Amino acid sequence: METLGLTGLFEGAYAGRRVLVTGHTGFKGSWLALWLHALGAKVAGFALPADTAPSHWLGLDLGLADETLADLVDRDAITAALARFQPELVLHLAAQPLVRRSYRDPSRTFAVNVGGLVNLFEAVRACPSVRAVLNVTTDKVYEPPCPATGYAESHALGGHDPYSASKACAEIVSASYRRSFFQAGTNPTGVALATARAGNVVGGGDWAEDRLVPDLVRAIAADRPLALRNPGATRPWQHVLEPLAGYLEIGRRLLAGEAVAQAWNLGPATGDVLSVHDVVQRLRRHWPDLQVQSDAGPHPHEAPELVLDSRAADAALGWRPVWDAGQAMDRTAAWYRDFLRHGHGDSVGDLTAYVRDARVAGLAWAGG
Repeated sequence: METLGLTGLFEGAYAGRRVLVTGHTGFKGSWLALWLHALGAKVAGFALPADTAPSHWLGLDLGLADETLADLVDRDAITAALARFQPELVLHLAAQPLVRRSYRDPSRTFAVNVGGLVNLFEAVRACPSVRAVLNVTTDKVYEPPCPATGYAESHALGGHDPYSASKACAEIVSASYRRSFFQAGTNPTGVALATARAGNVVGGGDWAEDRLVPDLVRAIAADRPLALRNPGATRPWQHVLEPLAGYLEIGRRLLAGEAVAQAWNLGPATGDVLSVHDVVQRLRRHWPDLQVQSDAGPHPHEAPELVLDSRAADAALGWRPVWDAGQAMDRTAAWYRDFLRHGHGDSVGDLTAYVRDARVAGLAWAGG
């Protein structure tokens, strides 16, 4: 990993830094742990054991400075994990992240996404080493309908389904803890707390249920048609590395004492908002034999349109997308094609290519 030469990214802020990632066994969390490892950070993880087979996390085979496999609803476990590792930065991704599962088990969804967050914040309050926290939520925290210009950070929070509502609650809880406990003068440790709302991520290694790309890959592997629920639904699709770059830049700035302790949208360019049908057609270029059939339902409600306005992150953080939707889909397809052929995808290669393209695009975090 050291041969990647990535320790100087983000002004070298992560080299030797003690960082706790919650949810490290999941899709986004495993990619984030990989990147932090390449940056030279001392990484700890707190999560449930990987619950998919295959598992991106297990395939990476990364060594961690500390790992706790436990449930976020267990307050004693998260408190002990922070006390033992003494992190400077906490990147919080652990969640019940699936909309359709939230309909089946709303109690669990709220327990993890709201109650678990409170447990984490209380553990942070008891851990004087923590200087900054980034709570990762979702583009689904906003009250519909979606405006034509996309949701900006100032739009009202809401949520139709239990998952969306739980994440909107998580934003409110974060704002409350920021004002009540983490602002200057209210906490001697001076914890800086921000939240990040990303779009629909794609990329190699996602094996979750009821998600478009994993469902498509499973259909290909099983030589059966892909059933589409809502082909006209539009989403802000982006490669998983896009929001992770934003998380890392926000984390760097929080640790540096910059005034970024607020909510941030991290979505694709407006023109990269694609329908489910558009995504499938792009991926069919790589698997032309893929058959598609309609699954008319009935299905639980999901928002027909989601668009994020990320101009604030561009202006204040210098963050903007590197790969457009087409590149994101092509990179994703290549990863899964490698996996289906060889049993593994090239995550390190994707990370290296993403950083290279970010430098060419002149992004400051990449040294461009």
